[in-house]
Amino acid sequence: MDIKAYLDELTERINRPSFIEDDPVRFPRRYGELHDIEIVAFLVATIAWGKRPLILRDAERMLLRMGNSPYDYVMSKGYEKLGTANVHRTFFEDDMAYLLRGYRRFYSHYDSMDAYMATCGYPAPQKLVTALRDAALAANSNVPSPVCYSSNLDHSALKRVNLALRWLVRTDGIVDLGVWKSMNPSQLYIPLDVHVGNTSRALGLLTRKSNDWKAVEELTSRLRLFNPADPVIYDFALFGAGIEKIKQKL
Repeated sequence: MDIKAYLDELTERINRPSFIEDDPVRFPRRYGELHDIEIVAFLVATIAWGKRPLILRDAERMLLRMGNSPYDYVMSKGYEKLGTANVHRTFFEDDMAYLLRGYRRFYSHYDSMDAYMATCGYPAPQKLVTALRDAALAANSNVPSPVCYSSNLDHSALKRVNLALRWLVRTDGIVDLGVWKSMNPSQLYIPLDVHVGNTSRALGLLTRKSNDWKAVEELTSRLRLFNPADPVIYDFALFGAGIEKIKQKL
């Protein structure tokens, strides 16, 4: 099997406007202001694990709490009225407030997340998540939250931040928003979860057994051989590919 041709064909089939409605990317696409888009992208990506219908349901409910402008909600400390109700699986309202306090502190120092990234070196995911985590720690009396941020950023696959970055940076004008100017798609890393990891191993694109940062680097490097300018476009194909169908082709 020609793996690149297979991925290209699957990507073209999936990366279409019809994909948006049943994917969490639909939520940041609702907003026109950069601050709102950034907050919603990272907040929704934070709960983007588990069954897709439940993610969409819970993201909808979460954003209803924030009104028409998530940025205004954050900067006016609307999150202080949140309680401890469940938001999504193991993520609760107090976890949401923890994140939003950090976002408020971050925006008190930087014009936007995009503007912050323009001042940073790479790899971008670690730089940004470290800044957001540090802002959250400072805003929450230096109490860490493993639910919101990985305790080991050097080894974590950082799937959630890489997913948000894909939405914000990719610029083909189909599904992803492409609103950031500080990065280009060639600098992105694949959002690696269990399904993407297993699919990539079945295709021979990934040899590492753990879904950690080294696996992210290995897989992204392979995908850059197929498309150096936009390697993460293959997230659509790896997400949509079924293991059993791949085995039938091999």
